[in-house]
Amino acid sequence: MQKQESGNVSHTEFLLIGFYGLEEQRWLLFFPFFLMFMLSTAVNSFLIFVIKTQRSLHSPMCVLIGAMAFVDLSLPVFFVPKMLLSFLFNWNGISLVGCLVQMFFIHFFGAFQSSILLWMALDRYAAICIPLRYNDYMNPSSSAKFVVASVLRNGIFILVIVILAGYLSYCSSNVIDHCFCEHMALVSLACGSTSVNSIVGLTTIFCVTTLDCVIMVVSYVKIFILVFKTASGKSSRKAIHTCITHIIVMCVSYFCAMTSFFAYRIKNSISPNVRVLISTMYLLFPSCFNPIIYGIRTKEIREQILKLIKRSQVAQTSV
Repeated sequence: MQKQESGNVSHTEFLLIGFYGLEEQRWLLFFPFFLMFMLSTAVNSFLIFVIKTQRSLHSPMCVLIGAMAFVDLSLPVFFVPKMLLSFLFNWNGISLVGCLVQMFFIHFFGAFQSSILLWMALDRYAAICIPLRYNDYMNPSSSAKFVVASVLRNGIFILVIVILAGYLSYCSSNVIDHCFCEHMALVSLACGSTSVNSIVGLTTIFCVTTLDCVIMVVSYVKIFILVFKTASGKSSRKAIHTCITHIIVMCVSYFCAMTSFFAYRIKNSISPNVRVLISTMYLLFPSCFNPIIYGIRTKEIREQILKLIKRSQVAQTSV
């Protein structure tokens, strides 16, 4: 479907044709992405269940890990089912409105991952550097204010990006070389000037992702300086172990995000299939990776998971 706009024909229906270079073999991608989607759903759901049902895990840090698991569980839902249907049945069509809605939720939840990582870093900073004032800063009231501020900041920036993309005229092509409605993949099809979209997109990256990353780096640097100066023995190892877990997750998330970001800016040097793969894995891989890392490296969560497994084994043997 097309609409007449400013003397040009603007498309209102689009085709998502990511990995089109594989041609007849494209349907084989259904299996690895389906397995990753099921893994993400299973491990994040299990992690949320463990944190919710075990009262010993209701500490601020474990609640934050549960919030991250919820985001990791929700994010793939907005694009993976549509992508799988496209691989299997070639159902590639999507309306402009549907594309913009998908774009909003993908980028909003992606930005919220950064917000939760930031709150984790601030939590560790307060616990290690100013322990006597920890409860003053890390309490339900402060957490609620942080959530509201993050929702407003991320929501406003992403909404502006989506609205600006919706006002563009797409008269050159309606074929999106991607598996979902990524911002740059859609905007690159516009036949008018997209300089405003690019400026707002870069501003959003700076005010959300980059700013969060800088604050996190500063927090962890201060933590490590204090730990190496004052702490020793078991307390030092415990503090470092906890921070390293968060740093691993942070590095994986930001590495995937930056790789995807630069892949679209230097797309002439990267094949379309590789570019789409990088951008897709940027969203899907952390959703599979994060809960496993938290479940393995967080002692309190690991102990509760082992207890649940033992209880399950005892229950099975007693039947």
